Amino acid sequence: MPHAGFPIEEVAKYPLPGMIGPSKITFSPDDTLVTYLYSRDHTLSADLLAYEVETRKDVLLVQPPGSGDTDENVSREEALRRERLRERATGITQYSWGVGNTQLLVPLQGKIYVKDRPDAPLRLLVDGRGIPVLDPQISPNGASVAFVQDSEIYVVPFPGGTPQQVTHGARENGKIHGLAEYIAQEEMDRQRGYWWSPDSQSIAFTEVDESHIPAYPILHYGQKSDTASSVEEHRYPFAGQANAKIKLGVVSADGGDPIWMDLGEDEDIYLTRVAWLPGGELVAQVENRPQTQLDLIQFDPQTGEGTILLRETSDVWINLNAMFRALKQPREDGGSFIWASERTGFQHLYLYDAEGRLVRPLTQGSWLVDAVVSVDEGEGIVYFNASREGPLESQLYSVSLNGSDIRRITREPGTHTIAIDHKHRRFVDTYQTIATPPVTTLRSLVDGSMLAALHGEPDPRVEQLKLQSPELVTLESRDGVTLHGAVFRPPGHTSPDSTGPYPTIISVYGGPHVQRVTNSWRTVLDMRAQYLANQGFLVFVLDNRGSARRGLGFEGAIKNKLGEIEVNDQIDGVRWLIDQGLADPERVGIYGWSYGGYMSAMCLARAPEVFKVAVAGAPVTHYDGYDTHYTERYMGAPQENPEGYENGSVMHHVSNIRGRLLLIHGLIDENVHFRHTVRLINTLIAARKPYDLLLFPTERHSPRKLADRVYMEERVRDYFLQYL
Repeated sequence: MPHAGFPIEEVAKYPLPGMIGPSKITFSPDDTLVTYLYSRDHTLSADLLAYEVETRKDVLLVQPPGSGDTDENVSREEALRRERLRERATGITQYSWGVGNTQLLVPLQGKIYVKDRPDAPLRLLVDGRGIPVLDPQISPNGASVAFVQDSEIYVVPFPGGTPQQVTHGARENGKIHGLAEYIAQEEMDRQRGYWWSPDSQSIAFTEVDESHIPAYPILHYGQKSDTASSVEEHRYPFAGQANAKIKLGVVSADGGDPIWMDLGEDEDIYLTRVAWLPGGELVAQVENRPQTQLDLIQFDPQTGEGTILLRETSDVWINLNAMFRALKQPREDGGSFIWASERTGFQHLYLYDAEGRLVRPLTQGSWLVDAVVSVDEGEGIVYFNASREGPLESQLYSVSLNGSDIRRITREPGTHTIAIDHKHRRFVDTYQTIATPPVTTLRSLVDGSMLAALHGEPDPRVEQLKLQSPELVTLESRDGVTLHGAVFRPPGHTSPDSTGPYPTIISVYGGPHVQRVTNSWRTVLDMRAQYLANQGFLVFVLDNRGSARRGLGFEGAIKNKLGEIEVNDQIDGVRWLIDQGLADPERVGIYGWSYGGYMSAMCLARAPEVFKVAVAGAPVTHYDGYDTHYTERYMGAPQENPEGYENGSVMHHVSNIRGRLLLIHGLIDENVHFRHTVRLINTLIAARKPYDLLLFPTERHSPRKLADRVYMEERVRDYFLQYL
């Protein structure tokens, strides 16, 4: 009989159990405050708080007027930005410091609010008057705030005044100034389209032209009335088709004619990263369309002339990162900037001189660097997160710019998220393990010792719901590759010696840039897995090849053949469970969302002898219908790899399906269009294969409304109970 467990509503609630702590943590410019977003009532609605380092007290800095930002009151532009960021939080969701310890900027509901000092009242600086104000940024000298409104960049004095438009011509010509295009936001992790110069006198910005890309319409069927706003159009760049045209310019903060940077003869490129150097030069990372070459180019902002400092190439693909760091002062050994590369198969750090010549590698080995946290130029030390202790962990380390031995700083096993102060004396560490929800502490950067606990308040839901920590396991694929998995057993059967077999459900994502099995609380928080285990199922999570943080060889095994090796690895995972006596081979199901939805449908179609039931949420069913930068990175263009695209489509394997399939999709999904599910349904009908369909007319890529999510979980539960 199923265990009672907890109410199904708990599966759909946010924040997730144990995840009520501080977020978006940073130090004030003078390091006297640790600022962070926090929900004092343990909901998604956050305030801006500060921890006073000397007094060890928490103080409220900003409580948003009204309800702050919500899914219901932000503009469509901001709602889409939240989709790109996977942002569910409400209230205050962004903030930034200005110079000194006297300026705070807080965007809310398409307006700009500021504080002149931490204890000053919140002051409205810019009211968009119905036209959303996007991506506000304080200038480095603190004198001004720039923002984007109606496709142009404006600058307003921080004390207040009339905003001055500094870019021109975008609206009249169907272009956009200062905002990152869809591909940059969704696939390149570039959320910005303009950048202040260090002296606050200039602004580098992008000009985006999407007018040549056919508009893809999304109809809001769920609206009550037939209005003009019931249709939204997106210039979506489908694989193999045209991308947006991008230019990079520099304009005076007072306005005027821009200087356009020379990005090269090839116009079909990706502008992936932009930064100013301390000396006033501009640098950009420019990637070719096949994503096998990445150039770091330095520009003279007065003339637009560019010089390639270094060129990174790959036989697999280039994974973008955010680890470029320009040093403020050249070193005696010529070191001028830090660069990260996967040239050895694992992402490591390298020191380069100002001419783009390699000085020395800083890290090396069969592990990878996750992020550069900070650089202490005075002491010549780089602080970074890495997987040196193993692929299931992320620890904080330091290494000298001289290339000396690496030192581990964080002490506890697990996964650590770090914020370091400006003087490199202290850091905030948020760590978590498979048995411990996130704990946030203030620590010494010298030896990692704890100085104070920050918001150690436990989440009562963790104890109330009696969440189980899954068993972390390793197994080998059919060709000898080590894979990591997590086993959720039914309550009362949590011992490794407990006997099965059990009806089994695979929880899958399986795609690149995601790792689900780690020594972290997030591995515990597959709430559907927790709930289904309470219903008597064994639930299994496996990171197949193609997943993140195992090196380029592990990830690149899927190149040009999506949906093949990933499926084989999941099959091997099921066979391992059967060999352990855990899985009933006649009762194996699978569920997933997005790439996981694709994987669920593919496993059902390509391995009908293994998988009997599949729940596929927002699946990509044919990659010719997905976007350029993501798809072509892994599959090339459809014109170059037609066989890979055909074999990698779910429709190609529909004739094999023998089990039950539930398809779930939001009708206004602007990422994985509902057309993917429609195309699969057409093929299922032609093949006379049964299917079930669950639609959410007013949801995008991931359901946000609580009622919709609860209803979805009920349907998924009932589907597995009925057919497994």
